[in-house]
Amino acid sequence: MLRDLQSLLEQEFTQHLKVMVTFTDVEVSDDLKYASVYYTVLGDEAQKKRVADYFFRVRKRIQGDLGRLLSIKLFPELTFKFDPSVERGMRIEQLLKELADEKNERGNE
Repeated sequence: MLRDLQSLLEQEFTQHLKVMVTFTDVEVSDDLKYASVYYTVLGDEAQKKRVADYFFRVRKRIQGDLGRLLSIKLFPELTFKFDPSVERGMRIEQLLKELADEKNERGNE
């Protein structure tokens, strides 16, 4: 479902929202009635808010489009949730780089 969702919305994001959105995970409830779609946005807070607002406005259309694309009669109700793990990973990587740079500077003194 992630790949299909990314394909379906990739053009909309780049043309209309001018932002890159990546879907990171989907969790479907045991009864298959609900699905949480996790996504990340590499951008500022305003871009993240625009994407969240967009998902809120068009989630029913996305559900219908995906249901038709996947030929599923009863498609789960989608909830979109921001996934901060990519940002955390990038922050950790930045901190580790700063520590390594600092260590190298102290070693060269």
